[in-house]
Amino acid sequence: MSQLRQGIGMTSARTRDRLVRRLMEQGIRSEAVLSQIRNVPRHLFVDEALASRAYEDTALPIGLGQTISQPFIVARMTEALLAGFEGQSVLEIGTGCGYQTAVLSPLVKKIYTVERIPELLKKTRQRLRELDIYNVQFRPGDGWEGWRKYGPYDGIIVTAAAETMPQKLLQQLAPGGRLVIPIGPPGEQDLAMVVNHPDQFEQISLGPVRFVPLVHGK
Repeated sequence: MSQLRQGIGMTSARTRDRLVRRLMEQGIRSEAVLSQIRNVPRHLFVDEALASRAYEDTALPIGLGQTISQPFIVARMTEALLAGFEGQSVLEIGTGCGYQTAVLSPLVKKIYTVERIPELLKKTRQRLRELDIYNVQFRPGDGWEGWRKYGPYDGIIVTAAAETMPQKLLQQLAPGGRLVIPIGPPGEQDLAMVVNHPDQFEQISLGPVRFVPLVHGK
């Protein structure tokens, strides 16, 4: 592994371990998820000027009005999605800089990811390729529409907040599958997990969050 990918100074192993300890103190239990938070080089997903803050437990701007999510939220969403996970395919809505994608990629067989900002998607595809992540298929498009072609999905993870539950995403969720999504307007968002039971969708609250909005259209 290159020195860049290992990280130096503020991106050292000691700094990453400090972040993992903090996530454990906040209740993250999955060893697989914690290992990914430790191993994924978050400093490569932010502007170089912010690299020294990459392993703080905070969201950071990535340009184009978007952010890289707080590591705790990434870990929380990933852990919730994969708890009891027996499937293979995950739909990700909101590729962003690709950090959530990179954390998830070795934990599932295939990720299908949708991003409405082509410029962001192009950069992220190249970044993930440089990190030898190849089990991801990319599509520019409207996240509210999902990606019906490869559904139904065993898991769906949404990295932007919808004011109401996107019905087309529910339709693309496999029986027994889980959808993890922030729901609500700015200032009132709740992280929801929806489980597709045989006779109903069960919605469980995972706590308050703050995300950029899930915008309609491309």
